[in-house]
Amino acid sequence: MPDEFKNIKETLSKGEVLLFENESEEADKFFHLAWTKGNLLELHLAAEKSRLAEADRQRAEAVERERQNALQAEQIRLSRLNEEAAKITEIEIKNDKTGQKNEKMSPTYHTVMRGETLPQIAARSDIYNDQALWPLIYRANRDQIRDPAHIWPGQSLRIPRNLSREEIAEARRYGQEKPIR
Repeated sequence: MPDEFKNIKETLSKGEVLLFENESEEADKFFHLAWTKGNLLELHLAAEKSRLAEADRQRAEAVERERQNALQAEQIRLSRLNEEAAKITEIEIKNDKTGQKNEKMSPTYHTVMRGETLPQIAARSDIYNDQALWPLIYRANRDQIRDPAHIWPGQSLRIPRNLSREEIAEARRYGQEKPIR
């Protein structure tokens, strides 16, 4: 656009020169030409502003669509989580009604296999599903275990159930501070 402005300025300058030389008819032609070029430039400028505004509007719409898509995906995820929670609650209610508890389905004893450690036993999904809870097994079996790093194949270890939150938290804290390798 700066070239167009420069061109209009040159046309006006030629008209002024002709006006000073008393060539008013020729000067009028140059002034009229500069005025026409100015009008065309104004139309082009308005069209460019309109194009830029449309591009901004489309970008804003795209951003809003992305936000809506992300929101919808989050709502779907939350809906699935709610469905899963409802199923779990339904199973728990059914178990309570039939008198079956999840703790009763889990073993209360475990026979040590070759190469197993207390953290590995505690990490089993049918035991605690958390290797840091090995101190619970150790404490319940101190009569058989002197050193928690040394257990023997064939030992039958008691697996404590119905533990308080404090007991679990204390065991986890101890198990994380003093890991067995």
